[in-house]
Amino acid sequence: MIATRFSRTISRSLLGGGALCMAFALPSAAQVQTSKTATHGEPTHSVQVERGEVVYVSGNDVMIKGEDGELRDFNNVPDSVTVNVDGQQLNVHQIKPGMKIEKQTITTTTPRVVTTVQTVTGKVWHVSPPSYVILRLEDGTNQEFNIPKGQKFMIDGKETDAFGLRKGMKVDAQKVVEEPELVVTQEVTRTGKLPPAPPPPKQDMAILIVSAPVAQPETEMAATKLPKTASDLPLIGLLGALLCAVSLTAMLIRTIAA
Repeated sequence: MIATRFSRTISRSLLGGGALCMAFALPSAAQVQTSKTATHGEPTHSVQVERGEVVYVSGNDVMIKGEDGELRDFNNVPDSVTVNVDGQQLNVHQIKPGMKIEKQTITTTTPRVVTTVQTVTGKVWHVSPPSYVILRLEDGTNQEFNIPKGQKFMIDGKETDAFGLRKGMKVDAQKVVEEPELVVTQEVTRTGKLPPAPPPPKQDMAILIVSAPVAQPETEMAATKLPKTASDLPLIGLLGALLCAVSLTAMLIRTIAA
């Protein structure tokens, strides 16, 4: 089975504006170090099945009739999209009208919380409470940072606000943002069935009729036979008379001749 997988991430803001710990409104700078971690929750799954029949194919364009009878056009279908038919992967140029196609989409949604930590270390060069502070960074450059309203700082293990900052104090500032996200992935599989083969064409068959001989009635057969009462005596008598006539004729001829 060929599967197509893609993912997307949906971000949401934390209720209450997120968690801040010794936070400055840190501008983007090389001296600001950023790290991110993600904590994943329990994923959920959903399955969607769509079925239809191919009614038209032309190049990379396909028309499919859904189970509800609706016709849907799919234009410019990539050659990489395949359908599993009896173990063979067929692309858009190999499918035929009449083929049944089933598309199964498995959607997995995984919640996660992305924690972004930004840190900066420096010495107070100048402070204008409660608006901003200028720090001398480790590379010897000065950089200005806006101070969020109500921000607290830890100086030598003691908590203070912007008004407690003094020039020369070492400050470790950190901004922590927790942002929940939904990571959505989808896995798509397509299977198909070829249309049934057409029935073979009908062939003309020669029918040979053999008729059995018709038996003749016994009366007709009896007509070709002599009756049992017939005899050969008339024929013998006729033959004897003929011989007598021949004999008399011969005697008469000899008498005339003498």
